Formats: sequence, C-alpha cells, structure tokens
Amino acid sequence: MIVFEGIETITKDYRGAFVTIGNFDGVHLSHQHICRKLASEAKSAGQKSLVITFDPHPKMILHPNIHPFYLITTRSEKMDLLEICGVDATVIITFDMKYSKITAEQFVQDFLWKKLAITKIIIGHDYTFGQARQGNDAYLKAQGRKLGFSVEVIQAFKIGDEIVSSTLIRNYILAGDIQAATRLLGRYYNAVGTVGSGAGRGASLGYPTANIEPEKELLPPPGIYAAFVEVNGHQYMGALNIGAKPTFEDYTSTFEVFLLDYAGDLRGKKISVLFVEKLRDIVKFDGPESLKRQIAADVEKTKEILKQNK
Repeated sequence: MIVFEGIETITKDYRGAFVTIGNFDGVHLSHQHICRKLASEAKSAGQKSLVITFDPHPKMILHPNIHPFYLITTRSEKMDLLEICGVDATVIITFDMKYSKITAEQFVQDFLWKKLAITKIIIGHDYTFGQARQGNDAYLKAQGRKLGFSVEVIQAFKIGDEIVSSTLIRNYILAGDIQAATRLLGRYYNAVGTVGSGAGRGASLGYPTANIEPEKELLPPPGIYAAFVEVNGHQYMGALNIGAKPTFEDYTSTFEVFLLDYAGDLRGKKISVLFVEKLRDIVKFDGPESLKRQIAADVEKTKEILKQNK
C-alpha cells in the first residue's frame, strides 16, 4: 500500500479513484468492511482504491481539553491494518486549525473533484466532514449528481445487537471487558513498548517479568490478564500484571508480563502485548508465599485460556 503524506503528493494515476474518508481509529470490523468493499469494487472497475484519513485525530485539535485522548491504534498500526484490507493507497491529511476551516464545498470541489475526479465515494452512515460538519451523505449525493461521481452510504455495521464503533471499543477496553473489545475489533487489542529494568520481585518469586512503558494511553484497568506477547515476529504466552504491588506496599503502577514459554533477556527489545482475557483484580496477599501460590494458579489459568484462543 502506498502512503501519501498530504493531498499534494497524490500521483496522477489516482484520478478516477474509488475513495472512502474517515478517521479509522482502530480499523475495527466496520472499517474493515468499508475498506475491503472499496478495494474490491475499485479493482473490479479497473480503478485505484484510496483511503482518506487524518493525523492527528481531528478531535485532538478541535477539543484539546480532552486528555488523555484514547486512540486505539497508532499511526503505523493504522497503516498496517488498512493495507491488510487490500486498498491501493492511503492519503494522510495533516489536521490543524487551518485545515478545520475548510468547508465541505471546498473539500468536494477542490480535492475530490478537481484533484481526484473520483469515480465513487463510500462512507459510513454517520460520517460528516468540512467546517462545522456541513458535509454529510445528503450533501455528497447532491454533489455527486452535479459533478458525476456516485455515493454509497454503508449502514450501521452490527455484531449481534451492537453497532460497531471506536467509542464503544474504547469503553470496553477501559472497563476491562477485553473479550467484548476483541469481538468488535476482529483481533486482539495490543500495546507496544520497550522492555526496561524492574525491581526484580518477579524473578525472586520464580516468575521473571518484562517491564515495559506502553506507547498507548488506552489501557485496561489494573488487574491480571492472559495475553499473547510478540517478540521479534514470534508469539509467546504471557501472564500480565497492570497496576500496583500491594503485597510489597508498592503502590506505583507498572505494566509487566511473565512469558511462560520464553527464555532469554528481553531488556531493550520492543514487544507487543495482545490482551486476551482478564483473570482477576489485583489484591493484597499476606506475604510472598501466598502471592507465589496465586501466581502459579494465574499461570495455569493463562495457559488454559491461551491454548483455547491461539
């Protein structure tokens, strides 16, 4: 997949493209449905498929008071996931206050038509664009009839009774309902970080852990989790601890994972933790031996869960 950094870099062979537009945070099942449909229809018509997205997320600029802003995917993760959908290219538009003042008419006339002469645009049922959200499906359809491109609106994408959305997925992750988030994402939610040095308590108990500082702000609440861990392209089983160490009177929050089937020094390596299921809340034990027995039980439970999900 080609990534264009800005509108001005799009090459001429993308005139006549099939396009979609959105933030696509998470590239969840609804996003995947739209992007795969886009890629398939464009290919059948002998045209290019182009995803139009923004960086940073528009709400981060328009509502700077929101902090932390819980993004599901990093920019690089989003590009990788869009590529898996089969689209030919993505254009990343830098969103700032100046860009936020572009009207829906300017966006359609100057970009979609004069720059791209699009053949078709596919959007979600609730997508709006342009200054003050002036652009919507009705506006696009009117412009399409006038200029000569077609518009397809994708209705709400549901899994069971739930409408798949980035907001709902964020809420599930923040609540610790990892399985619900997985169901809507179509994959495990992950957090990436570089392994640093810890206090060594896990090793003293017979369960050495890799301590990382996650790159994402969006994390499940404190607790013990079953997780897969990716290291250098290989996947291992892990028991993850997020939070404090009340048994040792240590109330600083850490993010550390014990790899059940890995031997070696992970310090300095970048690893990805894929959340599978929450096992339990963090509790204070009456001493290291009690904690050690509970960790052994957690590890066995982790094995059971991950073998079922591998």
